[in-house]
Amino acid sequence: MTEEKKQEEENESKPKIRVKIKAYDHKVIDQSAKQIVETALRNGASVRGPVPLPTEISKFTLNSSTFVHKDARDQYEMRVHKRLVDILDLNPKIIDSLTNLNLPAGVFIEIKM
Repeated sequence: MTEEKKQEEENESKPKIRVKIKAYDHKVIDQSAKQIVETALRNGASVRGPVPLPTEISKFTLNSSTFVHKDARDQYEMRVHKRLVDILDLNPKIIDSLTNLNLPAGVFIEIKM
């Protein structure tokens, strides 16, 4: 049990990059995550992920009529899909290649050291 804790502490002390990816389309976010992982592996890093995080769902109900008919309503929902990728064993080449990635429109990336 103590060996596992020592390994966790060693992993926490090493520098790593945490990449959070958000998108409305699940196909686009999976392609982007795959592209990030392939870039990191090509430059000699070890990767954890992509880990799917819970999908954020926002639901909206609107009256389709302007005044009288309250029973006539339209319902919409917006889904935000999320993925998490940890990149270990950093070098400057990896950081440079991640900043120069050409990802599709609608994909939001947050990179933390």
